[in-house]
Amino acid sequence: RPSVDFIRNLEPTTLEKTGILTYYVSIALQIFIDTLLAMFPIFLSFLFFQFFLFKMNVWQFIKIFRGFVYAFLGLFIFLLGVNGGFMEVGTLIGNVLATDYHLILILLLAFILGITTIFAEPAVHVLTHQIEDVTSGYVSRRLVLYTLAFGVGIAISLSALRIFLEPLQIWHYLIPGYIIALTLSYIVPNIFVGIAFDAGGVATGPMTATFILAFIQGAAHATDGADIILDGFGMIAMVALMPIITLQLLGLLYKIKSRKTEV
Repeated sequence: RPSVDFIRNLEPTTLEKTGILTYYVSIALQIFIDTLLAMFPIFLSFLFFQFFLFKMNVWQFIKIFRGFVYAFLGLFIFLLGVNGGFMEVGTLIGNVLATDYHLILILLLAFILGITTIFAEPAVHVLTHQIEDVTSGYVSRRLVLYTLAFGVGIAISLSALRIFLEPLQIWHYLIPGYIIALTLSYIVPNIFVGIAFDAGGVATGPMTATFILAFIQGAAHATDGADIILDGFGMIAMVALMPIITLQLLGLLYKIKSRKTEV
């Protein structure tokens, strides 16, 4: 089957000959070095300010150092999962669906994957909690989260549709989309404009940029006439756009509701 050949193209010998544990060990050293290089400049900056400006006591220094250790371990485990699982599984799913299944099912699964990915995005939960705190509960965290997830689901579905409809280009989405987004920014309350544009950046986080990007590229790989690079990174542009529109529409609903209740 095409899916079996695709797995062998991803890892033709490592997994088959050495097994999953040895495979993870083989990539763990490089990921450890990459994580160390990512964290070291931040830690070095902290040491500089500690000796010349902060001058915290030993216990405060130990607490912050412990936080660096937790951050290092978390980033290391996440990158290990991304490189060893997320990207390859996402590519495989996209490839198999595009090869063996109907377009409607692919679009539906793309929508579901977009929603579930946003629910798993750590930065999204931080943003929604901050929105609820800043607005003192007036803007519901759950409502923002569901609206954001719905927008990303639509973005992934539209990106998948563009792979299978060759005449459809990325600018057919982006130009009308940003016209709508900029028009809404003059209508909805300013706080929702800020929330919407912040959410557009948060939605394109590590989960989307690894699993969903690999899913779209896997689908493009199995589709005749599709460009893996253009179609894959066009998906990121769509994910950045759709939450801006959906959250500003939410702001418009809040504005209408406020007028009815005379708030």
